[in-house]
Amino acid sequence: TLQGPARNDPAARDRFLTIMGSQAMRMTRLIDDLMSLSKIEMREHVAPSGTVDVTHVVRAVAQMLEPLAIEAKIKLEVAPTDGPLFVRGDAQELEQVVQNLAQNAIKYGRAGGHVVISAAVAEGGGRVHVSVADDGPGIAAEHLPRLTERFYRVDAPESRNRGGTGLGLAIVKHILNRHRGELLIRSEAGIGSTFIASIPKE
Repeated sequence: TLQGPARNDPAARDRFLTIMGSQAMRMTRLIDDLMSLSKIEMREHVAPSGTVDVTHVVRAVAQMLEPLAIEAKIKLEVAPTDGPLFVRGDAQELEQVVQNLAQNAIKYGRAGGHVVISAAVAEGGGRVHVSVADDGPGIAAEHLPRLTERFYRVDAPESRNRGGTGLGLAIVKHILNRHRGELLIRSEAGIGSTFIASIPKE
């Protein structure tokens, strides 16, 4: 198009260049997520040997995502904790888990809404729960079992418009598998959603 009909049409040329730029960025995000997923799957059977304070991870992610929350008119809050919460894990991968969950809450929450990230010892004391809760539109029950499937989207056009690749929750699931953890999802249409990364306590 740029070589033909739009060659001498500045307005059309600018419009097509904008489209090309946004599609190139989406393809970059998609490739990055596919590469991340591939790397995680390659070492999924090898449990991490490090020790991570998840309260530090939560604070770091919240600080990093604050500009995105402000742009989306979302109040991003970190719930207070009583002290450090240590798990056996990989700090970079756990940061990616919290980042993916919080980004989703910010992207798909309601304008002017509220997102809370919290970390606490679960009932029974054997696990740490890192939760991301929003007061957005919620997710219908029939979608919940499939949310961690690759490329599964509740609303595909809306997800693409907001920069989603359909791989974020698949990455979360595989990272938590490596950490011998699990992803718990609670959601109610019109009320909001809570995504909980449940990880064995150190």
